Amino acid sequence: MENEKLRQTLEKNKQNYIDYLLKLASIDTHDIGHGIEGGLEAKGQDFMAELFASMGAEKVEKDPLNEESILKCKEKYREGNTGHNYENRYNVYASFCGKSKKSILFNGHIDHMPAENEEHWSIPPLSPQVIDGKITGLGVADMKAGLMASVMATKLLKDAGIELPVTVKYASVCDEEGGGNGSLCAAMSGVKADAVVVCEPTNYELLAAHMGWVFFQVEVEGIAVHSGLKLSGVNAIEKAGKLMEAIDELEHRWLLKYKHPLLPPPSSNVGVIYGGEAGSTIPDYCCFKTCVHYLPGVMSHEQVVEEYTNAILKRCEGDEWLSGHKPKITIYQTGNPFEMDLDHPFVGAFKQAYRNAVGREVTIAGSPAGCDSRTWRNIVKCPTLQYGPGSLEQCHTVDEYVTEEQYLDAIQIYANLILEWAKVCIEN
Repeated sequence: MENEKLRQTLEKNKQNYIDYLLKLASIDTHDIGHGIEGGLEAKGQDFMAELFASMGAEKVEKDPLNEESILKCKEKYREGNTGHNYENRYNVYASFCGKSKKSILFNGHIDHMPAENEEHWSIPPLSPQVIDGKITGLGVADMKAGLMASVMATKLLKDAGIELPVTVKYASVCDEEGGGNGSLCAAMSGVKADAVVVCEPTNYELLAAHMGWVFFQVEVEGIAVHSGLKLSGVNAIEKAGKLMEAIDELEHRWLLKYKHPLLPPPSSNVGVIYGGEAGSTIPDYCCFKTCVHYLPGVMSHEQVVEEYTNAILKRCEGDEWLSGHKPKITIYQTGNPFEMDLDHPFVGAFKQAYRNAVGREVTIAGSPAGCDSRTWRNIVKCPTLQYGPGSLEQCHTVDEYVTEEQYLDAIQIYANLILEWAKVCIEN
């Protein structure tokens, strides 16, 4: 009966729920320089705080991001990206009390990437519209639709006259695009719940795992001379090429050795390379940057760093120049992997909620892209799942969108999840 009441209420109020998302998507909350130079989240966070208050939240809190928390997190958990500008950047937490003290927390990030190729957009990026059933606008898929759908789930329950059976919490965070510092600050501030949903886009799949990552920078030196005197110089770009071959070979060994039922195999990608000044000069410097994605459970951060470094240094031993002029290897961003036990009752509650809302079984999958799920599972130690409207393919794209159907379905799924999680809490 409750499920039918939710359906009817959603149908009656769906335009209102869509309008809330359009309003949020019209507020510019982009990160500057991947959060290192700052972010414009404040107006969006103020909007969320006002929305929570207008819905009757018992508690609404603004929590400024700070370097001290990130340093402590990095020291204790090897997570966090230091040196970001936190001026006027703060998380917003809200809590709606239910009949039970048991709780569920919905996590979403308010920040998004700046608009690129704005001239190719069919509409102004910050003037969101519904076009052919698609809610289109900057940051909609990544991930204002997920954040707002979770909030509208509580509103849906209230609008339907259904008392919240458990306490429903929210963490609207900043600086996710800069590596997840917002949720890390929330974790260090003691935010927690009995279960957590990270509302990143999953395209109707339930994500129960994501890969870890390590960003490496490798700097190689050489000797610069005129290209006509090539034999007198040392070409740093050519030497860097040998090192890239070494890490390619390591990747192939990983591919043969490591598997995961929900995730693609581990990988290493050279994403940036630069060096040299002119075709007529032997380059005396070359730098390349890579990203390694690795699997939870069967691989570790320490192992990846050790094997990657050793592969490069071992290749140096076979080269007369490199053996005496080792490259400089540094790590400039990391994130741990995430994995959720599929036998946990929270997974069963989600499966039933999905069934109730959309009438079919949910597909459980993993994601090659990391997100804040790792923070809530690994650091806060909460049962954590990732589900939200939209798809990874729509993140950071021109004419970014989620379909109306996915957004409205997510609201209904989240509302059902609150009810189903309450049943699990009573049983246990």
